[in-house]
Amino acid sequence: MDLREMLREGCKQLDIEVREEQIDQLLIYKDLLLEWNEKMNLTAIKDEKEVIIKHYLDSITCLKVKELKNEGKLIDVGTGAGFPGIPLKVFLPKIELNLLDALNKRLTFLKEVCSQLQLDNVQFTHGRAEDFGQNKNHREQYEFVVARAVASLNVLAEYCLPFVKVNGYFICQKGPLLTDELKMADKAIKVLGGEVVEQMDIQLPFSEINHRIVVIKKIKQTPTKYPRKAGTPAKNPIL
Repeated sequence: MDLREMLREGCKQLDIEVREEQIDQLLIYKDLLLEWNEKMNLTAIKDEKEVIIKHYLDSITCLKVKELKNEGKLIDVGTGAGFPGIPLKVFLPKIELNLLDALNKRLTFLKEVCSQLQLDNVQFTHGRAEDFGQNKNHREQYEFVVARAVASLNVLAEYCLPFVKVNGYFICQKGPLLTDELKMADKAIKVLGGEVVEQMDIQLPFSEINHRIVVIKKIKQTPTKYPRKAGTPAKNPIL
């Protein structure tokens, strides 16, 4: 099966509609990712088919979350090589996307990707979540916040929930240990103003990989002391 057919069939298995021009965009992105990856460390995944499965199809599983709409503002916290933010923007072109990452050279790559894919309404923010979560231009300014397994959930909640507007959603992609992480994160989610509204189990097409998504709704404002200063959430998580 070629890459185009893999994307087409993978979306079909996930019950997600895909157009040929979206597949074109993702294939351009794949070429750029593998080309730039030779100069800088963007991904440990170097096989083209693995990129399709573990980056693209995995990213777009967020589209299974019914609350995620093609409007409003979305920030991808710790976006890395652009996942899940850029594939989501390909499928939700009207969304205002912000890609936040602590490494500036990654943002240079992401700017090139967005230029080549002709994606507009994308912001690139260089810095740490703890700092920007206290910035009035970003704090509680987003309908949607996404993150892909960048830390344990009690830490990730402190990175991400401060960005979410009241009645907005934090969509977090996790692995099979989510149940344990949710128990540990219960207090943090409540303290930060969130409430778990949905959990999903997703089998990634063409693989044995089972991923999980947790959807957390922001039901009240985050107390002003959160997020704490850079490094503190990871060293001293809310328990």
